This record gives sequence, structure tokens and C-alpha cells, in this order.
Amino acid sequence: MNSESSESLRDGSPITITEEGLNVPDRPIIPFIRGDGIGVDITPVMLKVVDAAVDRAYAGKRKIEWLKVWAGDEAIAKFHGDKTKDEIKAIPPGERQKLYLPEETIQAIRKYLVAIKGPLTTPVGGGIRSLNVTLRKVLDLYACVRPVHHIGTPAPVKRPQDLNIVFFRENTEDVYAGIEWRAGTPEADKVINWLEQEMGVTTFRFTKMCGVGVKPISEEGSKRLIRAAIDYAIKNSRKSVTLAHKGNIMKFTEGAFRDWGYEVGKEYPQVITEEELNEAYSSNVPTDKIVLKDRIADQFFQQMLLRPREYDVVATMNLNGDYMSDAAAAQVGGLGVAPGANINYKTGCAVFEATHGTAPKHAGKNKVNPGSIILSAVEMLKYMGWNEAAELILAGIKRAIESKRVTYDLERQMDGATLLSCSAFGEEITNNL
Repeated sequence: MNSESSESLRDGSPITITEEGLNVPDRPIIPFIRGDGIGVDITPVMLKVVDAAVDRAYAGKRKIEWLKVWAGDEAIAKFHGDKTKDEIKAIPPGERQKLYLPEETIQAIRKYLVAIKGPLTTPVGGGIRSLNVTLRKVLDLYACVRPVHHIGTPAPVKRPQDLNIVFFRENTEDVYAGIEWRAGTPEADKVINWLEQEMGVTTFRFTKMCGVGVKPISEEGSKRLIRAAIDYAIKNSRKSVTLAHKGNIMKFTEGAFRDWGYEVGKEYPQVITEEELNEAYSSNVPTDKIVLKDRIADQFFQQMLLRPREYDVVATMNLNGDYMSDAAAAQVGGLGVAPGANINYKTGCAVFEATHGTAPKHAGKNKVNPGSIILSAVEMLKYMGWNEAAELILAGIKRAIESKRVTYDLERQMDGATLLSCSAFGEEITNNL
């Protein structure tokens, strides 16, 4: 197995799931992937902060047994360090993918259910597919959950504190399904010919040298994501769930997502539509109700800036969710303070992750902000039900920012701030728990 010696895990136990939910032992085994690039800096800091918070919150009665597993460049270095870059590139993409994401790593996450990871390199253009996307698909982590709220960092808008949105992004379908063919290939030409000759499509403008992709949006995939968003809203006393879509243009994909969302809403006695709210409640939301509404994607984007307090939980498709959640993070300070989770609520399997890239030019310099992966660990602890430790870390981050003892990305935006390294910022958070 490509993990650390099981000897170090003899006191730990796997997290399991029952009909009642997660069963988390006092010493859960949690796999972690260090990540590429700045993963070498931020992940060790996150581990130390989490360990300190858990020890402080539970006085030694609880402890995470960390299980190191490999993926990305680190997996290549550990298991295939004898191969040159050219030898690795010569391996067919499908087999090469397995070198970067070993089956043992996938099985460890599947066995222990909850894991956390640093950023992994995604090749642009040819080569292997995104390791992040592959993990989500293989483990069917259909809900990308991105809470976005202000924690005191410098922000480009006047009132960043007004934004407090939890995004539920469908993680397995849409144009991210990876069903596409390169322009000029026989496969792309075959698809184009079939669409024109068999399906009667007449709207291709340029059929030569044209790449083609497929955008699948299914009832099952849409409804399970929207149920997860509504369940979250109910559990966390949120007031609304908004379906963000471009159904006015893509009527049978994004429009269907919207329609299926309203069908799901009818399953919940707590849910009312905006129309029902206006007709039966004079626009005053009862305390025991959640409003289900929908917005065209570009309209939502504008209102997220102008009227962010009108939005609470947002359910949307893969591509929309990607750029919407990143844009929302920019409103409160950037991806450096944005957590992320990929969850299958049925199996219980969840991978929490830093939401930014690998930033290779900063790797190993002990300078970048570890906030994203630490905040993702906060969400992981909440998912496990260890809320006391989660709140300690969140309070520690806020106090560190208030004291203006921060990493370079924040220091350059704060008058009178003290510049700290990545590891020193982690220590500052720990000291403020």
C-alpha cells in the first residue's frame, strides 16, 4: 500500500456511515494528500493547526491519526523516481494517470471516508485529465460545497461582510464530464457529420477544424445535488436556496436543472417558492420555511455584487459553480481564504481541499497563505461533528488577521501589518486558538 506504515495507525479507526449519519471514533484515521507546488508548504501547517485545535478542544480525548497517501508529482517522485520525464510522457495517458493517482490512494479514501488534500497540478491541453476531477468522478463526490463569507481579510468591495453564501456545485456532469473531441480529428468530424446528417442540426457555423463537446445534465444528478443543498439549508437554519442557471438559453439542460429543482422542493414541507411566499405570506418569510427561488446566471452574478444579502444557499451546475464560487471568494478576499469540499452524502465519502492552484513559483519558499486548506479543515471538522475544534480554528484565523500578523498576500494590503511566513502564520493561528 502507498500509505504510511499501518503501525502508526494501530490506535486509530475508520469513520463509518449508518442510516443515522457518520460514526466518527475518537481517533479517526484520515488520509491526506500533501499536494503539488505549494502543497509542500501549506499542508504541514494545516496538520499542525488542526492537531493543536483538536487537542485544545478535547483535552486529549480525541485525536486524528493522519494517514499519508500520495498523488500528483509526489507520487511520481516516490514510486517512479527512476523514470525520466520523457519516459513518463511516453506512457499512454490512461496508464500515466494511474501513476499520478495510484489506485491505493483511491482505495484508502474510500475505506476511511474523510480525507483532505492540497492542490494538484492540472495539465492544460493534452496529457492526463485533472486529478481533482478524476477523484470526484471515481469516488462519485457529486457535491462541491463552497462556503464563502468574510473573515476580516482585505476585500475589493465596500461591504464584504454582507456576503455569506454556501455554494452547492454539481461535480460530475455538465461540460466538465470530459466528453469532447479535438478539432480536426476523425472523431470530431464523425460527431459533426452525425449531428448534421442524422439529427438534422443546421446551426454549426464552421464545421472544419471544430472541436466538439457534450454537456450532460441528468435528472438524477441534478436532483441529488439540489436535495443536498436543501438538506443543508434546513440543518443549518438557512433562509433560502437559489437555483442559478442559464435555462433561458440552454432550455433542455440548464432549464431542466431548474425544473427538476422545483420538483425536489415539493418533497419538503419546509420549502415554499417565491410565488407562494408572495401570495400566501405577503413576502414575509415564516421562521419555519425556506424559500426556493431561481435566477438566471448573469442576473445572479450581478446581484451577488449588488445585493448579496438576498442569497444564502446556491445550487448550480458544474461550470456555473466553478466561476461563481471563485468570484464570490474574490468579494471576501480571494481564494487564499476560501474552503472547499467534495462530498457524496449517501456514501459519506468526502474530500476537503484547498481551492487554489499549485503556484509552483512559490513552492518551498514558506511564504504563501495556508488559509484555504486550513479553512477546508474547518469544514472537515464540522462535517465530522467536531464543531468545537472547528470554531477554535476559525476564531484563531480571525484573531490573527485582526492582529495584522499575516502572510505576504495580506500584508501588502494592510497598513501597519507584520509580514509572516507560511509556517509562522500557522503558529500565529495556533497561538490565538
